[in-house]
Amino acid sequence: MVSVISTKGGVGKTTTAANLGGFVADAGLRVLLVDMDIQPALSDYYALTRRAPGGIYELLAFNQFNAEEVISNTAILDLDIIVSNDRQGHLSGLLLAAPDGRLRLRHLLEHFSRDYDLLLIDTQGARSVLLEMAVLCSDVALSPMTPELLAARELNRGTLQLMEDVHPFEHWGIKIPALSVLLNRVSSISSNTRIISSTVREVFGARSNVVVLHTQVPALESYLRASSAGLPAHRIERTRPRGRLAPSALETIRSVASELFPEWRDRFQLVASAKRQQAS
Repeated sequence: MVSVISTKGGVGKTTTAANLGGFVADAGLRVLLVDMDIQPALSDYYALTRRAPGGIYELLAFNQFNAEEVISNTAILDLDIIVSNDRQGHLSGLLLAAPDGRLRLRHLLEHFSRDYDLLLIDTQGARSVLLEMAVLCSDVALSPMTPELLAARELNRGTLQLMEDVHPFEHWGIKIPALSVLLNRVSSISSNTRIISSTVREVFGARSNVVVLHTQVPALESYLRASSAGLPAHRIERTRPRGRLAPSALETIRSVASELFPEWRDRFQLVASAKRQQAS
């Protein structure tokens, strides 16, 4: 189970979740997206072939774990979603007062884990009980970070502080994952970007509870085109355009997925090989 988290908005959490989920589904693995952002961008990313009567509100407010009631189907084969439908933001207050508030999501998602190979949670870009819930039910906490000083500072004082604050739950037998940092929207032509990227690796990579992924996601127009088309970016850009240094969206997303899920690396390579053959 993976939560895509950051206490800073606008770092690319939804794009990361959508593209990672779409790629893993194209590898023939069953993926369930869980949209916990009150701004339901992930819920609107892919077209739905079936929309369930409920969503994240019914799951968390009423403990509704009947899949037919809360899980919608997307137009991408093997990719389902629990949509965000808490537009007024009532869940935070409700769960803050609940005895099982921070652990409720963990217990509820266990009902779906046997039917999916990967559960992928998108979260709001602000500190909240919902963000803590997502971390506490995750094996991997993935934090996209843009290569800028403000984002690095927020990662240190916001997201990393959140990870420290939930550590007492380890006394309950809950393993808190290390924070996996994904450098996102990296410009290959900006010297300032390269300096910040290097500094992030030096500063945060030395911490035992932080893993800075080797893969960087370049700032490419293809990710915007994919979002507009409602498709995973690896389907939009399968090969690197001639004359460009940055890798294709397919190669980048395959590389991110392989770092996070090395046990499925062979499956991911097959997707990459098949897409390249279709493009040639």
